[in-house]
Amino acid sequence: MQHITGISRNQMTISSLESSISTDNPIRFIDAFVEHIDLKALGFEVQILKTEGRPSFETNIFLKLYLYGYLNGLRSSRKLGKECLRNIEMQWLLEGIGPNYHSISDFRKNNPIALKNLFKLFVSFLKDADLVGCQTIAIDGTKSRAHNSKKANFSQKKIETHLAYIEEKTQEYLSDLEQNDTQENNTKITTIQAKIERLKANKINYELLTEKLKESGEPQISTTDQDARALLVQGVVVEVSYNIQTAVDNKHNLVVATHTINRNDLNALGAIALEAKENLEVETFTVLVDKGYHNGREIAQCKEHNITTIVAHPTPGRSKESTIQPEYLVAQFQYNKSDDTYTCPQGEILKTTGRWHKKSGRTEQSGYQFKKYRTPTCKECPVKHLCTSRTTGREIDRSEYADAVEENNKRYQENPQLYRTRQEINEHIFGTIKRQWGYNHTNLTGLEKVNGEHSLIMLVYNIKRTINILGVPDLIAKIKNWKSPYKIKVLFLLKTNYLKPKSGFVFFPLQFVA
Repeated sequence: MQHITGISRNQMTISSLESSISTDNPIRFIDAFVEHIDLKALGFEVQILKTEGRPSFETNIFLKLYLYGYLNGLRSSRKLGKECLRNIEMQWLLEGIGPNYHSISDFRKNNPIALKNLFKLFVSFLKDADLVGCQTIAIDGTKSRAHNSKKANFSQKKIETHLAYIEEKTQEYLSDLEQNDTQENNTKITTIQAKIERLKANKINYELLTEKLKESGEPQISTTDQDARALLVQGVVVEVSYNIQTAVDNKHNLVVATHTINRNDLNALGAIALEAKENLEVETFTVLVDKGYHNGREIAQCKEHNITTIVAHPTPGRSKESTIQPEYLVAQFQYNKSDDTYTCPQGEILKTTGRWHKKSGRTEQSGYQFKKYRTPTCKECPVKHLCTSRTTGREIDRSEYADAVEENNKRYQENPQLYRTRQEINEHIFGTIKRQWGYNHTNLTGLEKVNGEHSLIMLVYNIKRTINILGVPDLIAKIKNWKSPYKIKVLFLLKTNYLKPKSGFVFFPLQFVA
């Protein structure tokens, strides 16, 4: 039985790159999208034409290159450079141009803010195309490993441990040096002296790290990527990483806001919620957030900006030494807003002097004010041993953000079905990006550059999902009809194609005249 045979490699064919790309190929949208926008207005570094020297590449070449690369799981500048020469889709997209890897790499490093602006612009397009509902937003974060090992990350405790080890080994080597000196073992003496000198150099480096740590005011410092931090990833697993924050609309699960931080989720809700509001240009919406974001100050900030929060309330923990029984937890005390008092389960009234106390945090921003509520009848209460172990009686603290927190907790209890949709809206995005695409780490250093790359990743995710929703032809039609504030303005366009033969034979089309 005869096998299927291919075309001979020596067969000469007449074709064009255009005929090789189907009408529903995603690269056609990439080309239309980039050609539609004014890159200079978005903040991209645009090369200026020079009268002397080698001509430079157009900026849109690199943007098309990176959009195609990240859409297909390629982000290495060297790999992208190779694809320009062997990939027929890339040749169509770049019209046969093949930039070197160094120029490709510089574009991503030099345009982080512009990439962030490009993501915001695409969100604006999604809104105008009616692809986002702007009513319910799910917020979550995920960790992306930084270009910094655990060994190159130091806290004050870790530095002190290293210094203690150096001191211990130094004393051990000095004892060995004294012992070998009496035995006149010159070879071993030289080896020990070299080890002592190395320990001295290491001690100086750790002392310099201590000074830098104190000057920074941060709890830790990284030497390869100074913005990277050791963050809790899952359970007790810690990785030196960044925290990618995302806000996802529930209509088509498209990302409407994203930025990267180097801390945990506790103080991150306000910033990402406000960014989503700014990008969508709406007055109000509802955000669904897990309990890792439950923070009174952040919830109150959302309330001030007319953003409705449904943040899961963390279960209050109880220490083994605590004598408080479940029926006497703070949640069982009724707050009376009219006279600013609390009523305990026994019916007694706890009052406040009205004085605000200050609770300090690791940073000035994380501190807050609170009032204390007490009652003198607590001392004679028959169930005092079930309520508190304090000799002066039970004392309740009420934060300045308590009103906003109580309103949020009430919404959380009243909307269980809505809150359950949170995972359906945003969790799969991180699975797609990290597990399927392999973008679980970054090779860039510095928070600003990492922010730019993660904005590019989320932009590509939106593009791919939008293509799946509408299809390439419809999406191109929408982007061409879109009245963008960053639409490129062309007064007169004259495009000339030069035919550069690469072989001895050139074929020209023939025109027959009747």
